[in-house]
Amino acid sequence: MRNQSEQNRRVRPDGPGKVTGRLKYLTDLSFPKMLYGKILRSQEAHAKIVSISTDKAKQLPGVRAVVTYQDIPGLNGYGLIFPDQPVLCEDRVRCVGDALAAVAAETEEIAKEALKYIEVEYSPLPVVDSPEKALLPDAPRLHSDGNILHQAEYKTGDIIKGLEQCSVVVEETYELPRQMHAYMETEGGVIVPEPDGKLTVYVGTQHGFKDRFQLARILNMQESDIRVVSSPMGGSFGGKDELNIQPYGALLALATNCPVKIHQSRRESVRAGLKRHPMKITMKTGADAEGNLLVHQAKIIADTGAYATLGPAVLDFAVEHAPGPYMIPNLEVEGLSVFTNNGVAGEFRGFGGNQVTFALEGQMDRLAEKLQMDPIEFRLKNLRKQDDPGPMGQKIAPTNGAFDVLNAMKKRIGKNKKTLSAEKQTNRGWKAEGIGVALTMHGGGLGSGRIDPAGGRLSFTKEGKIEAAFGFEECGQGLLSVIEALVIEEFECTPEDIQMVIGDTAHVPVSGSSTASRATSMVWHSLQRMKTSFREQMLELAEQMTGEPAERLTMGPGGIWLKEEINSSIPVISYLQLAERMPPATSITVHTSFDFPVCPDAVIPGSHYLYSFAAVLARVEVDFLTGRVKVLGLDQSVSSGPVVSPQGFIGQIEGGGVMALGYALMEEALMHHGNYQTDNFDSYLIPTIKDVPYSMQVEAIEKLAPGDAFGPRGAGEIGTVAVAPAIARAIYDAAGCWINKLPITPEALVKTMNVGAMSP
Repeated sequence: MRNQSEQNRRVRPDGPGKVTGRLKYLTDLSFPKMLYGKILRSQEAHAKIVSISTDKAKQLPGVRAVVTYQDIPGLNGYGLIFPDQPVLCEDRVRCVGDALAAVAAETEEIAKEALKYIEVEYSPLPVVDSPEKALLPDAPRLHSDGNILHQAEYKTGDIIKGLEQCSVVVEETYELPRQMHAYMETEGGVIVPEPDGKLTVYVGTQHGFKDRFQLARILNMQESDIRVVSSPMGGSFGGKDELNIQPYGALLALATNCPVKIHQSRRESVRAGLKRHPMKITMKTGADAEGNLLVHQAKIIADTGAYATLGPAVLDFAVEHAPGPYMIPNLEVEGLSVFTNNGVAGEFRGFGGNQVTFALEGQMDRLAEKLQMDPIEFRLKNLRKQDDPGPMGQKIAPTNGAFDVLNAMKKRIGKNKKTLSAEKQTNRGWKAEGIGVALTMHGGGLGSGRIDPAGGRLSFTKEGKIEAAFGFEECGQGLLSVIEALVIEEFECTPEDIQMVIGDTAHVPVSGSSTASRATSMVWHSLQRMKTSFREQMLELAEQMTGEPAERLTMGPGGIWLKEEINSSIPVISYLQLAERMPPATSITVHTSFDFPVCPDAVIPGSHYLYSFAAVLARVEVDFLTGRVKVLGLDQSVSSGPVVSPQGFIGQIEGGGVMALGYALMEEALMHHGNYQTDNFDSYLIPTIKDVPYSMQVEAIEKLAPGDAFGPRGAGEIGTVAVAPAIARAIYDAAGCWINKLPITPEALVKTMNVGAMSP
């Protein structure tokens, strides 16, 4: 790779615009004759709709259109897997936040006022506000197929015989909360009807082509007549992977023949937006006297809320990662994703891995304590080796990533001359410090058995630019830096030589979604497939223009150079000169299309082939009087292949760590009887700069197994996954009490410590 310091100095392409405010997000756009949209959402968690009357709202001065289910020309439903969520409800609402009608008006204030004039009569139905209630035999059926969205399982070995051989067994139930994505830019954008009858959708999303497909079904339009511009956006973390305001803005734009802007307030976003799946996970894990893992049982129950979104895939991911990077001969994992009348849960950074890893690593720590073994040594004893199968018995790309990251963390602890205690710490005054380590593996891509296309395009433009086009979106993760760095690496050019095109279905190839930690990997794979042909065509064109043989030429900064003069001051021909002299009929464009690498022998849908690994070292201070936990340090060692953008990599891991700190200690979108108890950030706590640890060291382990040809793995999610269990273990080290439920609030910790103090 290029000089590391040079990469570290390189300014992020979208950085100056973002920090100065010059960059326009899609919610900043305005158009002539633009109207403003608002969505009427249910305040009932479960009810029949007796009637909807919009007559009074339509008569309000300034109102230009009001739409209900009767105005939908196509399919009244959306969802990335099953289109089970009504665009506008017709006869029933299943959660607070279900959409009933939408209004377009000349001002946002008028649109908001018009919602008060829409009359909806409900007939309340019993509210199913927990998976346990949903699974009762006499529970109301929330969907025609019942209340179970999805089931997944994996079994191998003999659990009963395995338990007979165990010297120690730990059985615990872990409870994981509903979490908000908390992106700074709430859902919004502008939908513009074009003069030719087509539609342009300027709305942040993580998969413009999938949005286009869903909108075409709803609007009864051809996909080719819908253009989705999806970059840039002010954060997503999975929350904008599903449709949000797009159908409503589109219906209103078509009804009025005017551009319509909808930008949800934070309260609207809380009510209607996706959340992380709450889960209850029961695990029973056993080992022999020497510390060899023999048995692992896990039962996962996920509250998916009222509709499916990506709930089945999230559950599959949790089931797959339930054994983590450990080799366990007797394994039984069962998962249920259950419909309730709670808010909709869906895709969120970590995708089910965060929940199951908290439980799994909790089991490892408790077993190590019972065995009186160092928890790191216990883990090392049971890790999968380079050529061992994956967690579902599938073949995966050979890797020692788990050993690499855990050994790196072991060395870090050694340098600090600290050890992980296996005994409770007591009588240490009113404050105590503790450390904890946790480990995780994380599969990249959508997994086997799922459509996971990728691709890209390289072109030489008339302006003399190397154009790199991908169907991905920039949602704050630093994708433009990745593309720029990889193109510079391959062609030895400068940032000024590059033109990047992303996030616009009219101008980019299909590359799949900007999810599942896949974008960096797929850009790299695309360039590997395109670079040789593109370079050859460029050098052949330069040969025609200069008369120099192509074998003597090379691409470099600003143009084409003689190989032996690459360090001189002037290229043989600049890219601009090459473009100006290029014959009109000549063009240089290279396409590629392929699928994300998957395991060849997977028997469990969604099983992965490429994994990243991370180990986390948390250092905490516990106040015994208040129960307050301060995270002093959060170091991570990450094995995800070669690092493309060093600053971007650090940003992803540090940012993910802070997000997970919130998940561990403070964040919970509480619901009661189907209603959110928190509707804004004044009562939903997320970390501030004062909560960020003083020390956040990130160590990148870039080595791959010999012969590995798969390049960089994704790092966008893994920085969030093992943080909570590391913090929980550090709290045990300091306070001597195990934590089974997140978030670890001061009140809950004081109660747990008091219970522990009273125990014999």
